[in-house]
Amino acid sequence: MPTIAVIDYDMGNLHSACKGLEFAGATPIVTDQPDVLRRADGVVLPGVGAFDPAMKNLRDRNLTQPIRDIIAGGKPFLGICVGLQLLFEASEEGVEPGIGVLKGTLRKFTPEPDITIPHMGWNQLQLTQPQHPLWSTISSQEWVYFVHSYYADTTDPAIVSATVTHGSQTVTAAVTKDNLMAVQFHPEKSAKTGLQLLANFVDMVTVGQANQPAVVS
Repeated sequence: MPTIAVIDYDMGNLHSACKGLEFAGATPIVTDQPDVLRRADGVVLPGVGAFDPAMKNLRDRNLTQPIRDIIAGGKPFLGICVGLQLLFEASEEGVEPGIGVLKGTLRKFTPEPDITIPHMGWNQLQLTQPQHPLWSTISSQEWVYFVHSYYADTTDPAIVSATVTHGSQTVTAAVTKDNLMAVQFHPEKSAKTGLQLLANFVDMVTVGQANQPAVVS
C-alpha cells in the first residue's frame, strides 16, 4: 500500500482525512516533519479554519518551502478545503501571503438574498476537466460537502477542474495542475463520491510508486 503523509499543522480534521485514505487503500502518516513528507509516496494538505492562522502555523513549522519543493518535484499532492486555499498567493480573509504555487487570490462570496455565507452543506459539482484521473468514475452533478466563505479567484483558468454554483456565483471547486490537485469541498465528508475521489488519488499515487526506478544496492 502507498504511504501518504498528512500534514499536521493544527488546522485540519486529521482523523477523518486519515480514515478516508485508509478506506481508499493507503497507509496515512500524520506528520509535520519535512523529511517524512519527502519520503512519502504522496502528500495531503487538509485544513479547517482561517487563512492567516493556517499560514502562520505552516511557517512556524518551516513547512512552506518543503511543500513548494515537494510539489515542484512531482510527488502527487492533494489539498483539501483550506488546504486548497493556502496554495494560492493571498486571501481577502487576511494579510498573510499564501504558499503561492497557484496564481490567484481567495475572494469572499458576495452577499445575495436567500443565500448563506458560509456556503455550507451539499452542492453539485460541474466538472470542467472530466478526463482528469482525479474524477475517474465521478460525473458532473454529483453531490459533495462544502464549508467555506472564500473561493479561489485564479488568474490561470486552465487549472480549474471543477466549479460549484452558490446563488448566482459560479466559483472554483477544484483545481488540477500536473501532480498538484486540490478541492474546496471535504471528500472525507462527501459519502461515496468523496471516497471515490480519495481512491482515485491513491490510485495515482500507486501508479507513481510503481513507475519509480528500482534502487540497486
